[in-house]
Amino acid sequence: MTSQRTAHLQRETSESTIDLSLNLDGTGHSDIQTSVPFFNHMLTAFSKHSLIDLTVRASGDTDIDVHHTVEDIGIVLGKAIGQALGDKAGIARFGDALVPLDEALVQAVVDVSGRPFLVHGGEPAGFELHLIGGHFTGSMVRHVFEAVTFHAGLTVHVTVLGGRDPHHIAEAEFKAFARALRFAIAPDARVSGIPSTKGAL
Repeated sequence: MTSQRTAHLQRETSESTIDLSLNLDGTGHSDIQTSVPFFNHMLTAFSKHSLIDLTVRASGDTDIDVHHTVEDIGIVLGKAIGQALGDKAGIARFGDALVPLDEALVQAVVDVSGRPFLVHGGEPAGFELHLIGGHFTGSMVRHVFEAVTFHAGLTVHVTVLGGRDPHHIAEAEFKAFARALRFAIAPDARVSGIPSTKGAL
């Protein structure tokens, strides 16, 4: 495993401009400015609970919808995680977490498999239509996980086991994913080389 598990990526389209840097072996320090306030809150929580240092500067056509900017940040975040992981030698590979936030409870399981796959469910009916903070549609939570999962090469299961308040549910999802990812990407002193019988991830 390389000593520096960091990445710095930029992406610019007609819909958004993103500059993102991260350190997988950080302390959870973040500096997030996405122009989408609730997403700032979610990425700050993600950084804090994954212990990934994260800096994001992003702007986009949020006058139309937050969708393009949020999804594009998810794409860049996924690519940055994948780049920083390198050959994945010496990592634990698997991680899981069960995280409550008041009445909400979410389980997340992560496999740094190299095979992108997302299983996401359990959100209550109508959650995807709810405007959290007046601007962030509940459906965007799944979009973010899809973007990160597919561009980082992760297998991810996120299951909402309970919840009523959309803010609590979304935040518990991000925190659970963060915690599971933290354990999956952590160095494991007992792992020699790539943690797969295939010899590659």
